[in-house]
Amino acid sequence: MSARRTSTDLALIAGFAALVAACALLPAIQVGAGLVPITLQTFAVLLAGAVLGARRGFFAVLLYVAAGAAGLPVFSGGAAGLAVLAGPTGGYLLGFPLAAGFCGFLVERLPRDKVATSVPLIFLAGLVSSALFIHTLGMAGLVLRADLTWGEAFDIDKVFWIGDALKNLAMAVVATAVHRAFPDLLPPRSRSPRQGEPAPA
Repeated sequence: MSARRTSTDLALIAGFAALVAACALLPAIQVGAGLVPITLQTFAVLLAGAVLGARRGFFAVLLYVAAGAAGLPVFSGGAAGLAVLAGPTGGYLLGFPLAAGFCGFLVERLPRDKVATSVPLIFLAGLVSSALFIHTLGMAGLVLRADLTWGEAFDIDKVFWIGDALKNLAMAVVATAVHRAFPDLLPPRSRSPRQGEPAPA
């Protein structure tokens, strides 16, 4: 990997980490007796994966989580520190990098013409990633840290689904527009050598 490509990757990772932080610091709506706020974080988290791909999207969101854990006030409401990760909403935060990585994994495997034109496919990639990692780990955190049953945690979590669908739709629209403008932004696919063709060195 060239030094120029590495520096570009680092800049994109840092830029999307900052975007997640900015979305987290916008005014939030509190639900579930104030346990879990509704923010624009998930929009930026899944956009990082859909735009940057699995590896860079994962590291961008991991950088955001690490910065907050280290004490920078970048979590919702300006919160910071390891105590936030150990609190009732910590499961949602821990699910963010995994959701970004999985969303990027799915988008990378779409036909490249679909990446720039198919809002529904990217929307589904984001929704599946959010369901598998953000919602599941978020509810697990509520069960473990807020002394709730899974049913009670689900009652809190289900409030997010309509908003989550809308944020994923917005994410898909933005991601397709970015890929139309920058068609080489996703990492290139590795190509398996044909039979009898030497593998790349």
